Amino acid sequence: MNSESTRYAIVDVETTGGNAFQDKITEIAIYLHDGKEVIDQFTSLINPECSIPPFISRLTGIYDEMVESAPKFYEVAKDILEFTEGATIVAHNAQFDYSFIRQEYKSLGYAYSRDYLCTVKLSRKLIPGYRSYSLGNLCEQLGIRLENRHRAHGDAAATVKLFELLLQKDAGRKVMEHQVKNDYLNLRFPPEFDRTLLDKLPEHPGVYYLHNIDGSIIYIGKSNNIRKRILSHFSNKQTRKAIELRNAIRDISFESTGSELIALLLESDEIKKMQPVFNRMQRHTFFNYGIYCAQDANGYLALKAGKVKPNDHPVFTMHSHEEAKEMLEKWVQKYKLCQKLCGLYDIAHACFHYSIKQCNGACVGKEDPEKYNERVEQALENLKFSDTNFMILGPGRSTSEKSIIMIENGKYQGFGYFEPEYVQPHPEQLRDLIRYKQDNRDIHRILKYHIDRIPKNMIITY
Repeated sequence: MNSESTRYAIVDVETTGGNAFQDKITEIAIYLHDGKEVIDQFTSLINPECSIPPFISRLTGIYDEMVESAPKFYEVAKDILEFTEGATIVAHNAQFDYSFIRQEYKSLGYAYSRDYLCTVKLSRKLIPGYRSYSLGNLCEQLGIRLENRHRAHGDAAATVKLFELLLQKDAGRKVMEHQVKNDYLNLRFPPEFDRTLLDKLPEHPGVYYLHNIDGSIIYIGKSNNIRKRILSHFSNKQTRKAIELRNAIRDISFESTGSELIALLLESDEIKKMQPVFNRMQRHTFFNYGIYCAQDANGYLALKAGKVKPNDHPVFTMHSHEEAKEMLEKWVQKYKLCQKLCGLYDIAHACFHYSIKQCNGACVGKEDPEKYNERVEQALENLKFSDTNFMILGPGRSTSEKSIIMIENGKYQGFGYFEPEYVQPHPEQLRDLIRYKQDNRDIHRILKYHIDRIPKNMIITY
């Protein structure tokens, strides 16, 4: 921590309750401090867009009528963002105040991130021996004037005085620099990596691109939560290849998709088109497990899940062995197939389902192979689309938007977005909104794996 350049945003918030995930901010005060004195301040009541519980009003003196005409958080969010840019957040019990501010931004689709410092923890280090380290007790013991208790501007002003006292106690900032925390505390970043890139990442589904020093794309991935997934690339517990990738990252870009299914489709298309070096190195990106079908010595069609090897020809492939087994288990239930002949259990005797009359006995030769094989063929036929022309509706990139995936003549056409308020979900109207993409076997496998999980009312056939 450079004491000459560090700025501090000394913050206090008042809220409707103690849970950042369900309660809201009713008042915020920020004093900007350059390490010597306050240089600017921001104070505002906030309309929480909900009722303030009576016991909270009695504690803070903030009532519904007072905040009725106050700005909502989104109306001051840009001001707070700019006001605290480059500053370390300082608060008494900082985790409380910081978590509320972060959650307010998260509700707006923005990942707010700052270094933060807690004056409770810092006080315990620099002025030990007090019975209580509450703001009220410390101010009383240290002779700090505390006015307007439980109002953001009053508590923040008192925290400023406490912080200035702590700065005097820790002139070299040696204790303080070990007390500063941030959202990336347990992560490892490569040299010259701009950490502020992470603050702009959304917590929504999409595809992300990792770039090296010359801007080239070296890895493409997808996630239901782009920010969380990208942060995992900077974990301090990584494989050798993952560390090599982490150390090469210099820039990040992304595309929000609104849905996991579109993220999967776009990721597959982009990897095939760009072939980034680290996607080629990390084989788990591709479809490495499959379901195989072969006739056994007794004439039964036996299925099994296994790793795909060169020159293999599985009937279906997927990302993991667990996904392959899950599909086989679904077929066993739906088509009354044998657990043993589907490779789910390596046993010499009859499968368990035979004992409870859910298997007709193919495992012990009690069912005619032709009858059993008809149901296996029916399951395999299910791998094809039941309709040749249909569209899949899904969530969009915003609350006002829906996504569409188009399959025509049994082939994947691409995806797009529309706003139901202005465009009717009719194929002729939606066709013009499609971003056309390449059709291939992997795309069909992704669609087929997910289509059974999609509600029927979200599929338009034509």
